Amino acid sequence: MVMSKVKYEELRQQRVEENKRRLEELHLPLLSLALKNASPKPSPMKKVKPRVIRTELVPLRRSPRVAKSAAPEYAEVTYYERILPRRASCPRRDLSNRVYASDKDRAVATVKAEKLEASLESKVPTFVRSMLPSHVSGGFWLGLPSYFCRRNLPARDETVTLIDESGAEWPTVYLARKTGLSGGWKKFAVDHDLVDGDALVFQLIKRAVFKVYITRLNNLADDDGSETSND
Repeated sequence: MVMSKVKYEELRQQRVEENKRRLEELHLPLLSLALKNASPKPSPMKKVKPRVIRTELVPLRRSPRVAKSAAPEYAEVTYYERILPRRASCPRRDLSNRVYASDKDRAVATVKAEKLEASLESKVPTFVRSMLPSHVSGGFWLGLPSYFCRRNLPARDETVTLIDESGAEWPTVYLARKTGLSGGWKKFAVDHDLVDGDALVFQLIKRAVFKVYITRLNNLADDDGSETSND
């Protein structure tokens, strides 16, 4: 039996009224109205406008067939400057007076440092290190003899103190895995005006404490001289 058109319309209207009543019970119409009236929140990020450098009029590209018969058309082009964050500038050391040692002078300084090493107490571990540009003006990293480190220095990273001939102390960071001095060595090198070719005698007087003697390249005497400079 086919439902009459009048009865179908009555059932449809009844369902519409039921759905409308359910929406009102859930307050959905009020929520929809509140969302429409709500104003969007502004973006928290601040937009930075690019800085305009200049504006120029440039001719548009035209077909070669009409380039001679008509005046060129121009368009306005704006050039922008890209704004990059500024980096803090670090003061640089003046290296204009940097001294480079010759092989001969370096050998003479090393020999004199070895003579000084021989005059020290034999029971105390010592070694001689000739200074290179990377030790005194570049990366300021001082590598120590690996055999000496394995026998006499701690197996872990530790603070190693350097004492000059006047008794002043400089703490440095000893990296056991790399067998060298890192932080603090730069201050020692700068404070003592070390240059390429200077020869240093390291004497391990205590655990992780070195007495340092400096044979300076610019204070070398002739064949019979064996003087070193005190700081």
